[in-house]
Amino acid sequence: MTRSLLSSRDGIVAARRVVVKVGSSSISGENAGQIGPLVAALAAAHGRGTEVILVSSGAIATGMPYLQLDARPTDLATQQAAAAVGQNVLIYRYQDSLDRFGIVAGQVLLTAGDLENPSHRSNAQRAMERLLGLRILPIVNENDTVATHEIRFGDNDRLAALVSILVRAELLVLLSDVDALYTRPPHEAGAVKIVDVPVGDLLSDVTFGDIGAAGVGTGGAATKVSAARLAADAGTAVLVTSASLVNEALAGHPVGTFFVPQHA
Repeated sequence: MTRSLLSSRDGIVAARRVVVKVGSSSISGENAGQIGPLVAALAAAHGRGTEVILVSSGAIATGMPYLQLDARPTDLATQQAAAAVGQNVLIYRYQDSLDRFGIVAGQVLLTAGDLENPSHRSNAQRAMERLLGLRILPIVNENDTVATHEIRFGDNDRLAALVSILVRAELLVLLSDVDALYTRPPHEAGAVKIVDVPVGDLLSDVTFGDIGAAGVGTGGAATKVSAARLAADAGTAVLVTSASLVNEALAGHPVGTFFVPQHA
């Protein structure tokens, strides 16, 4: 696929291929109801011809109540068990919401390691391209039942960046509970919203705290910046904003923090 470079939010609505990543805290527990509005925004983009890939965290958080767990487990085996149960429920919830738009989801389970292995990477790319060609909406999640290191770090932000590079997406949208990136944690005095990040800006003078609800997600602002930089350096524009603003984000409204992509 020939990819055009998105230099600003103005081109978002015309983007041909978009990856959207949502974090655990945005679509699990008390926020499980946000799946409906998220799906509606994805369906609107899908309806105007955009090829949409969703990278969704939340398997562990979704599975926790079924294992009678009040807090995210700390041992790997229980995390894997919660993920095995939660992934099934999570995909059902997405498909249930997609049904009203006549859209079929396709589940794709990966690890970051899969995308670093040439053979696995080629297989994943071929499968993803075929799903998109069939107008299926791929829902990607880390394969938490077999992942080790990746299950505990990044909350799928790096995976989303790697997927956007894999499919040569024009835009990656990283969703969390905060409307944008700030120069310091947004609850602190003096925090200033970062509107645009030029090519090569490492945001080295910015102080980052955590993003998202404590105890559920594992990704923070720093992991989002790292993932955004990875994708932007490979030619994919990145928008970081909140899950509640996903409709505005995909419509090109002036929300969130926009990373200008490097010419790849």
